[in-house]
Amino acid sequence: MPAETRTQFFETGSPAEPIRLRDGGLLPGARIAYETWGTLNEDKSNAILLFHALSGSHHAAGRNPGIEGVGPLWQDELHAGWWEDMIGPGKALDTRKHFIICGNYLGGCYGSTGPASVNPETGKPWGSSFPAVSAADQVEVFSRLLDHLGIGTLLAVVGPSVGGLIALTFATRHADRVRNVIAIASGFKTTVLNRLILFEQILAIENDPHFHGGDYYDESPPLYGLALARMISHKTFVHLDSIERRARRDVVQPDDVLAWYRVRDQFQSYMLHQGKKFVKRFDANTYLRIIDLWSRYDATAEGDAENPAELFKRARQAGQRWLVFSIDSDFCFYPEEQTELVRHLEKAKVDVMHITVHSDKGHDSFLLEPDLYTPHIAWVLSR
Repeated sequence: MPAETRTQFFETGSPAEPIRLRDGGLLPGARIAYETWGTLNEDKSNAILLFHALSGSHHAAGRNPGIEGVGPLWQDELHAGWWEDMIGPGKALDTRKHFIICGNYLGGCYGSTGPASVNPETGKPWGSSFPAVSAADQVEVFSRLLDHLGIGTLLAVVGPSVGGLIALTFATRHADRVRNVIAIASGFKTTVLNRLILFEQILAIENDPHFHGGDYYDESPPLYGLALARMISHKTFVHLDSIERRARRDVVQPDDVLAWYRVRDQFQSYMLHQGKKFVKRFDANTYLRIIDLWSRYDATAEGDAENPAELFKRARQAGQRWLVFSIDSDFCFYPEEQTELVRHLEKAKVDVMHITVHSDKGHDSFLLEPDLYTPHIAWVLSR
């Protein structure tokens, strides 16, 4: 049984000194939920900041049966950490050597301030009025968390998937605070294909009659829209061969009936099940905020640089080392996206190692196959 972990909370900003967001929004203070593993050493040089994926949380390892203020969204499937096989004694992020921090994003639904949080000015949930949040905004909030913890320089920033985008932006906005960067199945700039896939998900939620522009907390939430958004995304996270193998083990559920259409095959039933399961544990407004961040991501713009050369010059001058992972069967962040990132790093003469993982698990390989990543990560962190 994994050891029990506890969520901690960091408060920042105030009505007198609000958090100013990149798109012009203001927050009169915010709370960030986070967890830590391992022990911070005396000179505070062994800290690793981990960023989670789109629908992940700050609970990356151990067992956490409940988080203050989260309520029914904290389903049983979330009680175990999402990277349990990668964090702990002797694992890739070795808690005997390192102090690991992971926080729930601003705009999240697992303890951090987000659209479902109460707006102190109205006494009601923020809902539609919660502002857009960028990767740069996430970075600035998490830099405040590091200040709060008394950590100046990180041994590493680590991020899989969308977390890799935030890690990249942290490493380039605060290059002097980062020694190593580990980006897994991520990218440099969101592709047109991904923007269109993400736009389909936005439309799915927006067109749910229960969405009400994002102000649905006193009524029924947009479950069908969020379920459809998840179904659209799920087929990019899991390799189609894996979906076929999993679906063949299932039977069509008798309640898989829509307004007229009856689901008649296992693959549709499997995907519908994924959508139904997801809406029990996630908030539609949070989903929209994070995919908006992802949809418009451009590392150069988020780093306030003129071009990639200027952006990564900071990494070279700081002496950073980068480890970039591709997954050859990834349909979400295609390997070409990591190749683009590595090309920019190499042109800037940054120390970078590019590893391609051969897997039949697709994008979710980073969650399912720790042995393919652990040796490389452990080696980089021990250099």
